Amino acid sequence: MRPATKRLFDYLGAIVFAAALLLVWQLLSVFEVISPLFFPSPARTLGELWSQIIDGRAWEPVSATVTRMFYGWLMASALGVILGALIAGSELCKRLLMPTLEFIRPMPASAIIPVAILAFGLSNQMSTAVIAFGSIWPVLLAAIQGFSSVDKRLYEVASVLKMSAWDRFYKVSLPSALPDILAGARVGLAIALILAVVTEMQASLPGLGQSILMAQRSFRTPELYAGVVMLGFVGFFASALLLFIERKMLRWRRTLS
Repeated sequence: MRPATKRLFDYLGAIVFAAALLLVWQLLSVFEVISPLFFPSPARTLGELWSQIIDGRAWEPVSATVTRMFYGWLMASALGVILGALIAGSELCKRLLMPTLEFIRPMPASAIIPVAILAFGLSNQMSTAVIAFGSIWPVLLAAIQGFSSVDKRLYEVASVLKMSAWDRFYKVSLPSALPDILAGARVGLAIALILAVVTEMQASLPGLGQSILMAQRSFRTPELYAGVVMLGFVGFFASALLLFIERKMLRWRRTLS
């Protein structure tokens, strides 16, 4: 089967599966297997979502959530790459940093929220700090793996060419570790979205999390489900955008293969 034909079948299969889920959802709602008060039909949910998009009510909370997610994820990715390079490249840094990092890593990010509120108040800085704390670990572990796996012969070539330390990092280490780093960054992005919503609910910050919580408290279930669906779209498109960037940045791998 041709690759293009296979992709077409994959897309059609995904669409059929999603349509089947919507049909089951609609049937459960129509026959009131669950009370419509708590389980609105997809027609009501998507109608509410479309109404929010048309009149502009959806864009402000979406923008707030995406902004927090992006800044927290960006901070986590930068710190993860820097720490990963230090740990992989220096035995001293590994001995000094790894015990503390291994102690902190199992802590749930939600447990850090009260500490972050005490430090930063009910602010965007608090949310960004919690998001960065929770989403740094996939990037950090992937960076350590990536930098540790660089072919030693590449470093020997860099020494022969008398590259500076920066050139060795930028032209040898980073490109070799980039596939692992980007894979970790994609996982970190999903965690960042989750924590953005959690901090909005906990700290009553404007965003999709707060909108969903307020809709739940006032039993506006179509609005609640519309917020959840919007979160799904945000996560889907953010992941697709990062995957597109990853493919562009790693074109050299396809050329080599």
